[in-house]
Amino acid sequence: MTTYPAHDTSLLAPVWTHLTPHQIVRAAGIYLYDNLGNRYTDFTSGIGVTSTGHCHPNVVAAIKEQAEQLIFGQMNCVIPAKTVELAEKLNALTPPAINRFFFSNSGAEATEACVKLARAATGRTNIIVFQGSFHGRTHLAMAMTTSRTVYRHRYQPLPAGVFVAPFPYSYFYGWSDETTTDFCLKQLDVLLQGQTAPDETAAIIIEPILGEGGYVPAPTGFLQALRTICDKHGILLILDEVQSGFGRTGKFFCYEYAGITPDIIVMAKGLGSGLPISAIASRADLMDKWTPGTHGGTYGGGSAIASAAACATIDTIQQENLTENASMRGQQLQEGLQQLQQQYPVMGDIRGKGLMTAVEFTTPSGKPDAVTTNKVLQDCLSDHLLLLSCGTYKNVIRWIPPLVVSETEISAALRIFEKALATNQKPNP
Repeated sequence: MTTYPAHDTSLLAPVWTHLTPHQIVRAAGIYLYDNLGNRYTDFTSGIGVTSTGHCHPNVVAAIKEQAEQLIFGQMNCVIPAKTVELAEKLNALTPPAINRFFFSNSGAEATEACVKLARAATGRTNIIVFQGSFHGRTHLAMAMTTSRTVYRHRYQPLPAGVFVAPFPYSYFYGWSDETTTDFCLKQLDVLLQGQTAPDETAAIIIEPILGEGGYVPAPTGFLQALRTICDKHGILLILDEVQSGFGRTGKFFCYEYAGITPDIIVMAKGLGSGLPISAIASRADLMDKWTPGTHGGTYGGGSAIASAAACATIDTIQQENLTENASMRGQQLQEGLQQLQQQYPVMGDIRGKGLMTAVEFTTPSGKPDAVTTNKVLQDCLSDHLLLLSCGTYKNVIRWIPPLVVSETEISAALRIFEKALATNQKPNP
């Protein structure tokens, strides 16, 4: 077992939070290894980033090959061939009308870009987001983020023109999906009548599954109704697939479950298997209204290495049937969690799609139980299983393993989770 010296972490800015203090030096598949040689099962995927697992051989080979040919070509000066290849691959995966792509480095950058595009294309100013959303930490993205106050705490005033509608979070309301959908659509109409008129509303942006807001899937009927409302009023519908895209939910993009076509798609995280790259995709008629030079960035689209990693990621997802694996392993995971739920009623709700699955912890009276959530997380960590919490009340544990995870590895993680539950809760007799 090879060990490595520990470095001085006090040099890092304290604004970062850390799930663990461990210094990771290498990784493979679903596993991370620290400087002391300890192995950890990574069911965080770097918050949904390492879609093909850590250091997938295909991705590593693509990075090595590209690094010997071209590392960087600034998009305003030249056009890197690998970036064009990536656009071609994405074009084959998106609806026929979605045929223009803009690349940047992070989800927040892509969010800012999609809003600028929407405003440029429509001549309108306002944006509608949903309660529980997370769209990033830059200033405009912060204004669009409502999952928890910590992301915007003491940063006011934030950019104007952002309006918040209720998300159809059925478990929170205690209603059926149908009742919740009806309520949220009525509230959206109130918003359009009372705060931002349709003719000044550029776009509605929604995560098909809330990320930081608690891994809550939007009911299919709600997404379909949004498409109808947007069509009626000339509002653009933006789907934020930063966390839900690239096979994670069992389809390449989560909006596919609703059978709708967005006007703009936001992508990041799993696109590059760990390299920083994001994208927005839209129709040519919209992109043609985006005046050249009004948006850009030094590194956006210029990193041939990031584009190579993204191309290899897409190829690997398709060649290894990782969307199908995400669907099967997600079903296995949810069935295993549902069995545990029968013993441990603190697990108030099991939800999600594919390998974007959540457990919401609630007290017997139905209130959020962040205390038990944290205890279970810490006990899993003690057994070298890395999981993350989310949700406005920090009472949701999210399961985001790499898409390469196996049946055996899911079963092993469920056993660790069950042990942590038993330590902190008495099972039903």
